[in-house]
Amino acid sequence: MYLVHKPSGDLVEVLSLDRLFDPFQREISGSLHAGEELQEPVEYAKTDLTFPSGESLPRCWVDPTYKSKLRSARG
Repeated sequence: MYLVHKPSGDLVEVLSLDRLFDPFQREISGSLHAGEELQEPVEYAKTDLTFPSGESLPRCWVDPTYKSKLRSARG
């Protein structure tokens, strides 16, 4: 899966989908896709990543308390 690194605008290949989907993980491992050569894996903060469409990552991937917030919002 590819996401966009907001600060640079470059694509990042996500190397750890399990960490991406885990809301308790604040960072993921990925390789920057800029230029001709594949870069070494680096840790990226989830807050610095978006989908290529510009859409933010789903709340359930980044907020470990999203379920409790949904319950309290419903009243």
